[in-house]
Amino acid sequence: TVTSTTVTDGAAWPPEQRSSVLPGGKDISPQLSWSGAPEGTQSYAVTVYDPDAPTGSGFWHWAVADIPATVTDLPEGAGDDTGSLMPEGAYQLPNDARTARYLGAAPPAGHGQHRYFVVVHALDIPSTGVPADATPAVLGFTMAGHTLGRAVLIATAETPA
Repeated sequence: TVTSTTVTDGAAWPPEQRSSVLPGGKDISPQLSWSGAPEGTQSYAVTVYDPDAPTGSGFWHWAVADIPATVTDLPEGAGDDTGSLMPEGAYQLPNDARTARYLGAAPPAGHGQHRYFVVVHALDIPSTGVPADATPAVLGFTMAGHTLGRAVLIATAETPA
């Protein structure tokens, strides 16, 4: 199970979790807590993905790898440029804008509502071994054979025309 004090499953992102290119947006990563990991969990990864982005391949907003199995939450703002609130050993991969941080929601104006899949992945390995400059897609490929379970929270965003 994944929960957040920042956003409710199925609800819109608050302005702070929207992109700073939009009025009121601040690119602040959400608070996340998770529980109920499968037996054998040795680490976690967290991803935020927008499948509705008009790219043909969606848009990765955030990817965090190698979160120790003893960690069950990330504070709001952990996905900033410094990563100083990340647990020891965890690291952020570059998002689709090629910045190693959380990038807030910014669907194109008039494109309709977008869904943002916030996923905590429970893994059977202590480290993915994925290079820090890899893409979130490479992380996903690497996790595919090591995922014991996933917890998903879906946030939404829309930019009026």
